[in-house]
Amino acid sequence: MMKNNNSSDLSHHILPNSATMVGVCIMVISIVKSMAPGLANYLIDKALAIDSLLFMISALLSFSSLRLDRCTEGLERWAEMIFLLGLISMTLITVVFSFEII
Repeated sequence: MMKNNNSSDLSHHILPNSATMVGVCIMVISIVKSMAPGLANYLIDKALAIDSLLFMISALLSFSSLRLDRCTEGLERWAEMIFLLGLISMTLITVVFSFEII
């Protein structure tokens, strides 16, 4: 089955960016772990762990859409939606962390 160039281009962008965001989540988790324990740090730690999973799922779906000949548009659409969900949740976590809303 022939792939659409626009489709594969999107997966080529989602895959490395998702992997990078997993690394960012891990780095921030390690920073939060080095701080004094508290409810806010605990919640941010857990939220970033879930966010890291979202980015990993997005990366796996993007990778699958590049490797498979069928269902690539559906996989890529899911990868894009989960990636955006991860970005939105990371932004919310950042606001909570920065302004100590909790």
